[in-house]
Amino acid sequence: MLLQKFVVKSLLVVIALLSGCAAKVSQAPSSLPIDKAALLAAADEFLRQQPLTITAFPAERSAGGLHDYFSEGSYWWPDPDDPDGPYIRRDGFRNPENFTEHSKAMKTLQKAVCTLVAAFKVSGDEKYARQAVAYLHAWFVHPETRMNPSLLYAQAIKGIVTGRGIGIIDTVKLIEVAQAARELERLGLLQGEDLAGIKSWFDQYATWLTTHPYGIAERDNGNNHSTWWAAQVAAYARFTGRDDLLDIARQQFKTMLPEQMAADGSFPEELARTRPYGYSLYNLDAWAMLAHIASDENGDLWYFESEKGGLRKAVDFMVPFMKNKADWFKEPDVTGFENQPKRRDFLVFAGWAYGEEDFLKLWETLPETEDFPSWHLLVWTDKIN
Repeated sequence: MLLQKFVVKSLLVVIALLSGCAAKVSQAPSSLPIDKAALLAAADEFLRQQPLTITAFPAERSAGGLHDYFSEGSYWWPDPDDPDGPYIRRDGFRNPENFTEHSKAMKTLQKAVCTLVAAFKVSGDEKYARQAVAYLHAWFVHPETRMNPSLLYAQAIKGIVTGRGIGIIDTVKLIEVAQAARELERLGLLQGEDLAGIKSWFDQYATWLTTHPYGIAERDNGNNHSTWWAAQVAAYARFTGRDDLLDIARQQFKTMLPEQMAADGSFPEELARTRPYGYSLYNLDAWAMLAHIASDENGDLWYFESEKGGLRKAVDFMVPFMKNKADWFKEPDVTGFENQPKRRDFLVFAGWAYGEEDFLKLWETLPETEDFPSWHLLVWTDKIN
């Protein structure tokens, strides 16, 4: 009987190992369908533009200086009963009068650098790489235009606070910027003082994220803010070689997933928002990016399992509602629901990780967004068709 149990157990181990090998083999990315003509046309536009940083847009209401990033809480509005008093919150409704120039400038940085790096990888023309480096130099190196590597004045609220920890969500745009810089370094196109200066900036910012009270508050926020905090730490740690911070991001994944995810794979904190559909997808993007960045030969977060299951369960929960939004079981988002779903990065990262062509095919059928064109994904892969 003992021999029989040993044989059965051994067979199960072999099967598990074979299954694990199959999963690893299936992780090779499928080729991305890219409109190369549109990509090069967009890149040519950025060649004609001068890189502008936050210093080109002084913020009069900021408590910081010219080099400090500033933004105001999106969902905060004047109080009709006290127009000159502190603002009040209207979740899901963006106040168009709030200061957004620094956020827009950072979005342009993200689009420019990703587009230019993608254009180089498609064409081999180093003019695109040189312009990408020019953007990076302006934002992170040049003393007259660089941004300070901290976020003390983000998501301010008039009459209440000059900055908040949740403002760290504003710099999720820098995740792809760091990855694009990493690609330029790998390709030998970012070197010397520029490389050292850019790495120094991201190293300082990653340290600030993991030590300042605002960063700690964001880490412990509990919803998509905490996920995006970890994804940022992982991205900046990968670029700068900070294995200590990469370990922090991995541990955040393992601790936070069972805290955020319900047994059915949903995220209750996101479902409780006035835009439950959009925030559920937004959080999944963060989880997938974190898993993609932080996984390596020492641990594959895509296959991490808690008592509630793993990330695959969260992906499988939302995919049916992307295929057929009419089946969505909650109230529609108060804004933007009519434009959902669109292409989401988590479908591509999960498709690569799990070898699920269905996820990649679904991504291809969905409309592209202006802010995140398909070629942004070329900073993560060389697979193009």
